[in-house]
Amino acid sequence: MLSNLSIIFTEIILPVFILILIGVILQRKFKLDLYTLAKINIYYLSPALIFIKLYESVFSPAIFFGVIFFCLLFVFLLYVLSSLVAKFSKMEKAKKLTFTNSVVFYNSANYGIPVNDLVFKHDPFAMSIQVIVVAFQNTFLFSYGVVSLKSMTMGKWRAILDYFKMPLFYAMTLGILLNIFHVSLPEFLLTPISYISNALIAIALLTLGAQIAHIRVSFAYLPLYLSMFFRLLMGPAIALAGLWLAGVDGIVAQALLISTAMPTSVNSSIIAQEYNNEPEFAAQTVIGSTLLSSFTLTIVIYIALSIF
Repeated sequence: MLSNLSIIFTEIILPVFILILIGVILQRKFKLDLYTLAKINIYYLSPALIFIKLYESVFSPAIFFGVIFFCLLFVFLLYVLSSLVAKFSKMEKAKKLTFTNSVVFYNSANYGIPVNDLVFKHDPFAMSIQVIVVAFQNTFLFSYGVVSLKSMTMGKWRAILDYFKMPLFYAMTLGILLNIFHVSLPEFLLTPISYISNALIAIALLTLGAQIAHIRVSFAYLPLYLSMFFRLLMGPAIALAGLWLAGVDGIVAQALLISTAMPTSVNSSIIAQEYNNEPEFAAQTVIGSTLLSSFTLTIVIYIALSIF
């Protein structure tokens, strides 16, 4: 167990924080434009990542829809639970939205994919499950997540229609269709898309570093502790109970349980910056949950591999 913690820290956590630190340094030296960085992440890098992962993944329809159903139920339960906590904690509307987003949206891509690869030793089946989770999380984040924030300043229907102006929806749809119908794209298209996709992790974490460069993180802050507790502990506990009751086992159960233990999504912080909705609190939830996940994730991995 201690050896797993060491591997996770040195091969996943430490590289993540090196990239964040670079963002902090660049922001303090050059005063980067955070709004432009957020636009680059949302409209340029994220669509490329979701398209290429869906286009290249190999999975059966049964596995695909089973994982999607699990994700829907899991997110619904987390949303209800976090909304009740926010209500009883008397959070104002803006903070409530950022709080629920910090619990519901987790770092399934630039944290979850390396963890999956490490735990399952490059198993393509396990990775296909993680890719479906990534697709769901990104789609849900840039649909509900963005709509919920935009509806603060505009009508909900206008916010929903505004979602269809975002390239992520079309990247997801196109990736799935080309995969289903086995359409081969020429290399002159795949190569630039892959290059853009590969840039997401570095730029997203640099953006986060730039966001937090002048933020004072207060760990004597109840909403932050609540966010980390429900994201890192209650999330996996709910998933474990659901998988056990449904009789899911093997690699599917292991991969799904481990995927639910990831820290708060960097992209949830980016869209909070984009729409100026408690961006400092959003960045704090990412930093705090990422730090603590080096310990909590190790325990979840141990449980997943032992029980299933």
